[in-house]
Amino acid sequence: MALFVGLMSGTSLDGIDAALVEIDAAGRARLLASHAEPMPEALRELLLRLCQAERIAFAELAGAEDAFCRLQAAAVGHLLAGNGIATGQIAAIGSHGQTIEHAPWGHAEGPAYTLQLDNPSLLAELTGCTVVADFRRRDLAAGGQAAPLAPAFHEALFRRAGQWQLVLNLGGFANLTLLPPAESEAEVIGFDTGPANALLDAWHARHRGGRYDPDGAWAASGQVDDTLLERLLAEPFFHRPPPRSTGREVFHLDWLAGHLTGKERPADVQATLAELTATSVALGIEMARELAGAPPASALIPCGGGAHNGDLLGRLARHLPETALVPSSDWGWPADWLEAGAFAWLAWRRLVGLPGNLPSVTGAAGPRILGGVYAP
Repeated sequence: MALFVGLMSGTSLDGIDAALVEIDAAGRARLLASHAEPMPEALRELLLRLCQAERIAFAELAGAEDAFCRLQAAAVGHLLAGNGIATGQIAAIGSHGQTIEHAPWGHAEGPAYTLQLDNPSLLAELTGCTVVADFRRRDLAAGGQAAPLAPAFHEALFRRAGQWQLVLNLGGFANLTLLPPAESEAEVIGFDTGPANALLDAWHARHRGGRYDPDGAWAASGQVDDTLLERLLAEPFFHRPPPRSTGREVFHLDWLAGHLTGKERPADVQATLAELTATSVALGIEMARELAGAPPASALIPCGGGAHNGDLLGRLARHLPETALVPSSDWGWPADWLEAGAFAWLAWRRLVGLPGNLPSVTGAAGPRILGGVYAP
C-alpha cells in the first residue's frame, strides 16, 4: 500500500480539493481523508480574469501561479496535519493545476494547446513531497483532446459485470463516462457534454451575489424559456461527435448574452441554464449509447459540486426515466472527491510506469504515460 495526495481545482474556482488516497499494487484506490482549501476571493477574481483575457502580462501570470501553488501547499499541509500523516509517508502528490485555457483544436490555425497554471517545482519545495504534474499535454502531443482524464479512474472504480453504467462529473463543466460491463470488449466512452455549474454560478453571482445557487433553488423558482433554450442548443459544440472537450473559451456570460433579447426574467434564464445542462447531458448520453450500441444504463453516478444541486438532479432524472441516479457515496467515494482522487491515482500510474489516458476517450494515437515527476 502507498499513500498519495490528489489536488484538483476545477473550473468553478471555489478552492483546492485535496484527497488522501491509499493505493495498492493492483491500483485499487481507497479514499482515506479529504480537505477543501477555500479560494481567496482576490485570487479567484484574478484567475477568472486570466481565463477570459485576450492578453496577459507575464508578471501577472507568474504572480497568479505563485499564489495558486502556495494555496495548494497549504491544502496539502492541512490535509496531512489534520490526519497525523508525515510528509515522508506520501509517495507523491498528483497536481492537476488550474486550467486557464483549453484549446485542443487550436485557435486561428495555430497549434492545439492546453494551459494549466502550476509550479510543481515550487510545490515539491514547499511540501517536501515528490510531485507529479502536467498530466494533460502528453495526451495532447499524441493527438488527443487531453480531456477528460477522469474516465480511466471511473473505470477502475465503478466498472462491474453485467451492467452498463454512467458516471457524470458536474463541475464547472460536465463530463460523461459510459462504462460497459466488465466482461464486454466494448471500449469506455467519455467526453465533455457542455456547461454544468459555470454558467449557473456566473449568472447567479451577477444577479443574486454569492458563488452559487444553493440546491438550485433560484433555478427552480423560474420557468424554462423554450425559445432561449433552443437558441442555446444550436451551439455547434453540442452536436460535435466525440472526442470532444470544452471550457470557458466557449461557454461564458458573453456567449450567453449573445442569445438574450434583454427582456428575459433573470430567474427564467437561470432555469433555462439548468435545463441546458440537463438537456445537453441527455443528448451526450444518447450520443454515447449510439456509439457503443448500448442499452439504457442501469445507473448514473453523479459527482462534483452539481451532485448537491437537487433541482439539477431532478431535471436529469426526468430526462433519464430508465436510469437510476445512484450517489457515488454508495460506492465508497463521496461526490466531491472523485476528481482529486483521480489525480492521486494518475500520479500512482506515472510512478509505476502505466498509461493514464484512454484513447477511446481522448482520441490520442495510443495509451501514454502522463505527467512529469518533480523530486522534493
